[in-house]
Amino acid sequence: MSMDGLAVSENQVFKDARKRAYLNPEGADRPLKSPLPKSVLVKARGYRKQRLVDQVTAHDCAAILLYDPINIRYALDISNMQLWATHNPFHYAMLFADGHAIEFAYRGAEHLADGLETINEIRPGNAWFYMYTADRLQERVEAWADEIVSILKERNGGNMRLAIDKLDPPGAEALRRRGVTIVEGQALTEIARSVKSAEELELMRWTIRVCEAGMARMYEYSLPGRTEQEIWAELHYENIRSGGEWLETRLLTVGRRTNPWFQECSDHVAADGDMLGFDTDMIGPYGYCADLSRSWIVGHRRMSGAQRDLYAAALDQIDHNLAILKAGMSFDEFNAKSWQIPDKYVACRYSVALHGVGMADEYPSIPLHPDWRAAYRGVFAENMTVCVESLIGEEGKGECVKLETQVVITPKGAERLDSFPWEEIA
Repeated sequence: MSMDGLAVSENQVFKDARKRAYLNPEGADRPLKSPLPKSVLVKARGYRKQRLVDQVTAHDCAAILLYDPINIRYALDISNMQLWATHNPFHYAMLFADGHAIEFAYRGAEHLADGLETINEIRPGNAWFYMYTADRLQERVEAWADEIVSILKERNGGNMRLAIDKLDPPGAEALRRRGVTIVEGQALTEIARSVKSAEELELMRWTIRVCEAGMARMYEYSLPGRTEQEIWAELHYENIRSGGEWLETRLLTVGRRTNPWFQECSDHVAADGDMLGFDTDMIGPYGYCADLSRSWIVGHRRMSGAQRDLYAAALDQIDHNLAILKAGMSFDEFNAKSWQIPDKYVACRYSVALHGVGMADEYPSIPLHPDWRAAYRGVFAENMTVCVESLIGEEGKGECVKLETQVVITPKGAERLDSFPWEEIA
């Protein structure tokens, strides 16, 4: 028989037909191909660059020096070995208050800037981290600092205020010795990134489309006898072959390994009837993040009573917080009106009620009631994109359920960007 789109057999094993619909309709063996025209990407690039220029100007800086590969991607849409760059600072860029952008390229990779209208000038980078320089590090740092200061003086005369997002201590010290006033740049980049254009939302929706196809693959492979890693690999596969980039975390676990949360994906073998939970943290096509969480049952069985109770509480938290969220609401007002976690679930609560998302997780980050003393003040702006979270479980008892949805904030409320179905628990 069937019920609400679910094919049900006599032994209560069923496949949710709604999920399979998220695979590529041209064939699940084929990658997804973006339908978006280049003009969407070009407009998004222009918007992002201007957002950051506006922040540079507002903070009375001559320029911002970018080392974080996500920020470089946001500002200029150029990427080169981004994961390697997170721990080997070889790639950097400068964006000036007049909009002039300099790309400091990895030697031999200058061609990556070809055709990018965001970049005005390309120079060879001077990487001075220890692997490259060893006992010549200070020599390379001094040469690097001389160049940065020379560019500042050439382009901005007397303004020596330079915002920097990330920089190792030797570089900061060398710049200060040359009269540079260093301005904390993370505030500039996070605020710039927090409000999305219509074109950015189109790019983000496509990343989410690819992510949901990967989630559909994971669902199909959520079978007894498979390891967590085998199931998790399906998301990587769909992301990479469809033009995506990487996963920020390894958060997929089954059964008792869902409690406590934040155990990393392993070679643990899934058993029939286990709760499976995951958090995608997926950097997909165009460099945008799809940060979605779902939980379901291994073997495609119906939930037990205990599993349904956990799932119902998690979904209640998501639905409640979605219903109150809107542009213009202060963080304090959201906290006052948001879903209050029952005492029995407090110990296993998630770290936040919601957080911003763009090319990665970003500002703002809003804690739950038990952690509100550590919260900062702020207001939800129109076209912020955020992820609304839930983690429900009891400390030392049974499993946990992890749910998360990605939304854009409008004056009328929160508009979901993902649509991959929740589980049927009736």
